[in-house]
Amino acid sequence: MGQPLLIGVSARIYHPQAPVRDLGGVFTKTLHYLEQSVAHWLLGKDVLVVMIPAIESDGMLAASDLSLAAYADHLDGLVLQGGSDLAPETYGERPLAPEWSGDRVRDRYEMDLFEAFVAAGKPVIGICRGCQLINVALGGTLYQDIATQVPQAIEHRDPSKYDLQLHRMRLLPGTRLAQLYPRVEQATINSIHHQAIKQLGRDLEVEAVAVPDGIVEAIRWRGPSYVFGMQWHPEFLHQRELHAEQLDGKPILDDFLAAVRARKGAPPRT
Repeated sequence: MGQPLLIGVSARIYHPQAPVRDLGGVFTKTLHYLEQSVAHWLLGKDVLVVMIPAIESDGMLAASDLSLAAYADHLDGLVLQGGSDLAPETYGERPLAPEWSGDRVRDRYEMDLFEAFVAAGKPVIGICRGCQLINVALGGTLYQDIATQVPQAIEHRDPSKYDLQLHRMRLLPGTRLAQLYPRVEQATINSIHHQAIKQLGRDLEVEAVAVPDGIVEAIRWRGPSYVFGMQWHPEFLHQRELHAEQLDGKPILDDFLAAVRARKGAPPRT
């Protein structure tokens, strides 16, 4: 058996805020964390997962002391996990409501990570927020709130149902995603997002859309390295027995890991 693949995962960031902050103890501190379901979806006999911490201006380290590019050099691939909204300022807008202000700190950190892994030619996959981050990193924009800005859209998030909120999705013919699911024209996915892709980023191709509203559900970069983003959470579907029409995330994971293995065996870029 050869060396295991080392897959980096971007950190979710907990910023202390009242009233939780007032509980004391660890809740008064900034926390970087990895959701267990994401790690378990990725882990395998030849796959190890490494959470990549952010470097913040108010921390003990200055950004100049460490380079996120070093993680891109030593790790084999990157997963941008879900979480908080992107800050509208990250794509040149102002928040339409205070609750949509997002996490600017995490945006800067994940943009740097994404750019480092793309520059190194290492495969990248984005889940939910990660899909949106890829789009924004490549110059695209987002709907800050689907229900407000696309009033004809179906419901894409129900906090009371969380990952049990489901809807239909159409795979676009001729795309790589459609190739991974031959003879599948539509499938059911979970949906936990209230923001979505508005203007598509540079050299991105849409691979799936929600039915019937056409909200973008999957994107792929047409550049020289592997970059794929999906709005749904395959790691949650992985935790339970799938209904017949729910999309199995295994082909997506297998395709990503195959790209990682191929890149690991290739000579480094010069």
